[in-house]
Amino acid sequence: MKKFNLQSIVRDNIKKLKPYQAKEIPCRIKMDANESPFSVRLSEVIKEIDIPLNRYPDPEAMKLRKSISKRFKINLNNIMIGNGSDELIYYLILTFGGPVLYPIPTFAMYGIIAQSVGVQTLESKLDKNFDINEKEFIDLIKTKKPSLIFLSTPNNPTGNTFSSEKILKIIEIAYKRASIVVIDEAYHPFCSEKGFLPFLRDFDNLLILRTLSKIGFAGLRIGYLIGHEKILNEISKVRLPYNVDSLTQCIATYALDNFYSNIKRFIKEIVKEREILQRELSKLKGIKVYPSEANFILFKAKNSKEIYQKLMKSGILIRDMSANIKDALRVTVGTKEENAEFIKTLKNILEGYR
Repeated sequence: MKKFNLQSIVRDNIKKLKPYQAKEIPCRIKMDANESPFSVRLSEVIKEIDIPLNRYPDPEAMKLRKSISKRFKINLNNIMIGNGSDELIYYLILTFGGPVLYPIPTFAMYGIIAQSVGVQTLESKLDKNFDINEKEFIDLIKTKKPSLIFLSTPNNPTGNTFSSEKILKIIEIAYKRASIVVIDEAYHPFCSEKGFLPFLRDFDNLLILRTLSKIGFAGLRIGYLIGHEKILNEISKVRLPYNVDSLTQCIATYALDNFYSNIKRFIKEIVKEREILQRELSKLKGIKVYPSEANFILFKAKNSKEIYQKLMKSGILIRDMSANIKDALRVTVGTKEENAEFIKTLKNILEGYR
């Protein structure tokens, strides 16, 4: 029997694409995926769910949008709900095409989704302080005229915020070149800065991307896009009908309305533990720690790959970032007990190199 030639019909841009790796590695202490370390059980959030599952979900996610509107003081018509931020990034690129511009290293899905859709990507390396290389970035806007610009601040995996002055300058120049700027504020809840929501009234080409994933609800996959109604109307043309299921809408709405005091307590605890973890890491010889405004910390160490493996053998899973940043590792802030055990284990590993 003649073999089916699958590769003959796979698009060339997909052949070159490497899938995003989201492997589940069993471990005692999970500190690799920038999730909240505080367990949230369904029964803790909502006692009873009364949803007719024979009916399709609300295609406009009206109750959830109203909750977000009320909680964060955003106009209802300026909110779009997605099945995680990834889906909204996909819709943005599908709607506006390319080129798509972003700094590197940053959230991998900007590039992966752009490539999967078949649009050009433009990458600009961050400077030595992990801030935007202003001249190079602006030159790319002026010469390549990107349709979309993605800026994640605080940035993943570096943990820092980009210069507000540089971002505002980029938005202004992008406005003149008819480019849309998407500020990804996935880690904003842990940040000491105010964020860019106030600037929506000043710039028609600005969008803000946020998520519930980092604050305790990664399992729900809820992202939301904030921007001018005329832009969201265009994106709605490619949005899949019923893209967020009824159960997710119900639980997320209830969490925002009735569980938010707990969420704020979790965030406060994570920020407190981040400062302690950062201080303890800084005490270790051979470790270079980078300041963070997110729920994770980037640090460098010689033998980073070996350290990663030894930590994993000890039951502690962090993220090896050395493919993107030389000798770099990223640890998600855990509970007080998890952080203490991580530091103790890492210290023992490092002492073995002396």
